[in-house]
Formats: sequence, C-alpha cells, structure tokens
Amino acid sequence: MKPRLLLVEDDPISHAFMLAALEALPARVDSAGSIAQALRAEDQHDLWLIDANLPDGSGAQLLAGLRRLRARTPTLAHTADPSPDMHRSLLEAGFTAVLVKPLSAADLQSAVRAHLPLLAAPAQDWDETAALRALNGSREHVDTLRRLFLDELPGSVGAVEQSFRTGDQEALRAVLHKLRASCGFVGASRLASAAQQLHGAPASLEALMDFRAAADALRA
Repeated sequence: MKPRLLLVEDDPISHAFMLAALEALPARVDSAGSIAQALRAEDQHDLWLIDANLPDGSGAQLLAGLRRLRARTPTLAHTADPSPDMHRSLLEAGFTAVLVKPLSAADLQSAVRAHLPLLAAPAQDWDETAALRALNGSREHVDTLRRLFLDELPGSVGAVEQSFRTGDQEALRAVLHKLRASCGFVGASRLASAAQQLHGAPASLEALMDFRAAADALRA
C-alpha cells in the first residue's frame, strides 16, 4: 500500500519537481498551494511537506491548524532560506525536519523515507554478495577492508554526532558521503541506508538515532 502525502507548495516549478520525485517513491500525493487549500485537503495523510511561506500565511500557521486535526503526523518544512534563524524557527514551530531548496530528487526522497518506515526496505548489517562483487570476489580483501572499516567507524560516528550537535550540515553531509562510499566496498548495507537517510534529513534526531543503531550493530 502506497503512503499518502500532502505536498503544500505554491510555486508551480517547485511543485512539479517535488510532485514527480515523491510519486516516484512510490507514494500517493495530494497537493495544495495555500493554507486554506491544505486544511481542506487533509485526510489521514502519513506525512506533510509544507512550504515555509504561503500566499495566505506561513507554514508554521498551517502546521498549527493541521496539528489540531492530527497531532502526530511527521512534517517536513521546505524553504529557500538557508539561514540558521529560519531553520531554528521552523523546528521550534513543530516541524520534524527542515529541507533547504533547491534540493535533489534523491535528497527529497531520502528525507521522506527517513520519516516513513513504510518506505524503508529492511537492510542487512553485512551484505556479503555486494562486498564480494565490489572487491572482485576476494574474501581476503573483504575481511581486511572490514577490519579497517571497523577501526575507523568510531571516528566517523563521532564526527557525524559532533556535526549534528553543532548544526553544521555541510560537515555532516561530507562525513556521510565518504562513509557511504566505504559502506559500499565492505557491504555495510544497513549503515549505508541509514547514512543516506540522515544525509537527506540532517536535522532529524530520528534519522541520527537510526544511524547510530546501525553503526552499533556492526560493532557488536
């Protein structure tokens, strides 16, 4: 069953781009271009995506109205304003995470997947087939690289957590990008998936906790 999303975006170009990316998840997407339209459109959606600025008010105002209908729906704000003040104000208004436009379709999809377990396919801690394929079938090379990978993993996790605490999303994404490449060589599929989700939603505490759990599972 496809999840049902509510996309609130008044710019036609941004709306068309985001709609296509979301429908490719796959998901069923209902659209609105204003607060009034969104309040009329809400009908048991699994996730809301709300522009920070709308023709008839703010995204925060819309979120407050929607929360009176459904209190627990995860909600992603999207904005072209990258300033820390905007980011902080949206989180304080109750948004689950903040996405800065322009963003790629992959980053948008990753952010949505991070907050919708229905879309997240379970991944193995270690994918032996993928690791052997990446290293030309050499079991010895796989074992050697995994030992090196595990030796470096605490430092990578520490760098991710430090960047998350300080709100340095550029540094966070840089560490995650490098880590995802390493995961591919050693077949750390679950950690790669968690890193991708956190990369798409760098302010999400839930995504960070999933990332930490995936790393801990490899070190257990």
